[in-house]
Amino acid sequence: MVDKSWSVPGVPLCVAAAVAATIGFTAAPASAETLPWLPVNACGETGFNPAKEPPSPGGPLLPPIPPTVSIPIPYPDFVPVPVPGPRVDQTRVAQDLPADPCADPCPDLTDDVDEPETGPGSSGSAGSSGSSGSSALTIPKISIDPRPETIPIPVPGGPGPEPQPAPPVEINPAVRGSLTAAMAKPAVGDVRLVSQLTGQGSENRTDKRWQVDGTDLGITWETRPGEVAVAFGDTFGKDWTPPGAFGEDWRSNVLGHSTDTDLSDGMTIDSMVQDSRCHAAEIIDSRHINNFETTTIPTSGFAIGDRQYLSYMSVKRWSMVPGMWYTNYGGIAYSDDNGQTWIKDQHAKWDNIFGARFQVSAMVPHGDYVYMFGTPNGRIGTIGLARVPVDQVLNTTSYQYWSDGTWTPVSQRLATPIVGGVASELSVRYDAAADTWQMSYLEPVGGSIILRQSSSPQGAWSDAATLVDTADYPKAYGGFIHPWSTGEDLYFTISEWDSYNVYLMHASLHP
Repeated sequence: MVDKSWSVPGVPLCVAAAVAATIGFTAAPASAETLPWLPVNACGETGFNPAKEPPSPGGPLLPPIPPTVSIPIPYPDFVPVPVPGPRVDQTRVAQDLPADPCADPCPDLTDDVDEPETGPGSSGSAGSSGSSGSSALTIPKISIDPRPETIPIPVPGGPGPEPQPAPPVEINPAVRGSLTAAMAKPAVGDVRLVSQLTGQGSENRTDKRWQVDGTDLGITWETRPGEVAVAFGDTFGKDWTPPGAFGEDWRSNVLGHSTDTDLSDGMTIDSMVQDSRCHAAEIIDSRHINNFETTTIPTSGFAIGDRQYLSYMSVKRWSMVPGMWYTNYGGIAYSDDNGQTWIKDQHAKWDNIFGARFQVSAMVPHGDYVYMFGTPNGRIGTIGLARVPVDQVLNTTSYQYWSDGTWTPVSQRLATPIVGGVASELSVRYDAAADTWQMSYLEPVGGSIILRQSSSPQGAWSDAATLVDTADYPKAYGGFIHPWSTGEDLYFTISEWDSYNVYLMHASLHP
């Protein structure tokens, strides 16, 4: 077990304290009223709290009327896009963190430089005499906000990546299967916020150590005994400010590693893959071109032997509908150096044809197969299931879809839903000790992160139990299960849109 005491000199490469405040989802502890609203880490830095803000002493406040209301007007912006794109820079830099976890390893990169203010108004009094004391109703101005809508124009590019040979066609014949008896609905007890994992004021101080100021997801899998990887989605650096995912230092994904086996007080991230000093690398490359390939976001990870696999989605563009998106395809990348560098497999792809399933996938190895649970792009779609022999993961012809009680070749039938309703941010884990499958996801219609369980990957799956109600934690999403959870202690990560960072949660389960 990693020692998380920050007072111990020479603690290696890790930040080791949990966030001071822990807030329950269900019955709050009696001392909750005395806890600060905003969590503070062991270095005295203030973080973000994803929970619903307590009411103000004077009652609810009306939102302020904005001085200006902008009306976006799109216009075409023709952008040449080299095809194939440039070769990926796989430069990696080893990290060198100070023994004192509260010391900043790269202040020249992460700290703001205070510049003296000069001229009139430097005391902050300028403009204070306006209409601040007026009680008159202010009518906002209307402004037109021209916004470019990218029209990608493919043009000849460079040599691109080396072509990969296509795998042979190996069709596994149809096999009749059966459903297992439905298990009882998971008995979820107390659910609490354990710690803030990323961003300003987090237990890991990712903003100071790796320029990860805003990020989401937090997908974990065991890379080898005693170590997990944790993959994050769209990531922003020093210039990020809440709310949401915006900034210039944009990486579509970053990766860390943790050897922390005691999750009760948080999860220490020991290291992150770096492309320069104190800067987490984008591990799965993206073109960052709207309407072509806006971003590439990890959806699950797993290991087979010494090879790491990462499923991801290539996002073509974000929808005008908040929380929705359109993909180019769902794909698989792999790493043979424990996640330092990754290769996108050029053939392990599921193209998005009319919102095809397996655009957003959760992949779990078990026995002779790797099981792939998938949904269409966006947040409105049912869950399908496929499987493939463990030695054929990158060969799409070898997959079988679960379709009406039969494991059928992918060319013959489509996968049929294994549970009712729609899902987003799917996470699946097999609990070997209990011989039980667990599935968590955001149920967008009801607005909650839920948990189901089953004796088999195909089900029947149990009824859903609520882990997180977004009425208590507004704008929360995700729900990615930590692989070292047990039958009684479920650890999972959530993200929250406004603070745009990742939090570790704990749920007590009753057998």
